[in-house]
Amino acid sequence: MLILPLYLVAALLEISGCFAVWAWWRGGASALWLIPGAAALAGFALLLAFSPAAFAGRAFAAYGGVYIAASLGWLWIAEGQRPDRFDAAGALICLTGAALILWGPRG
Repeated sequence: MLILPLYLVAALLEISGCFAVWAWWRGGASALWLIPGAAALAGFALLLAFSPAAFAGRAFAAYGGVYIAASLGWLWIAEGQRPDRFDAAGALICLTGAALILWGPRG
């Protein structure tokens, strides 16, 4: 299904956009980081609008689980901090919840 790649790319854009602000505000990076950061956040918002969910709130809620898991991937890959078992368990719970929200049977 195309929803997972869509959410993963949206998460990468959101995380990188937020990280750009973090790097500027808390990491001492140049304010020029805000330009690609803003573009990434705009791309994230546009991409999330392509979710096949019938309602925005449901799409955003389901995306939240993917965002949490992707953030832990960012933690490991970009920041060099390996997630621990509690991180992994929490992400699994969130992904299970996201799947229920997105694909749960509705009458």
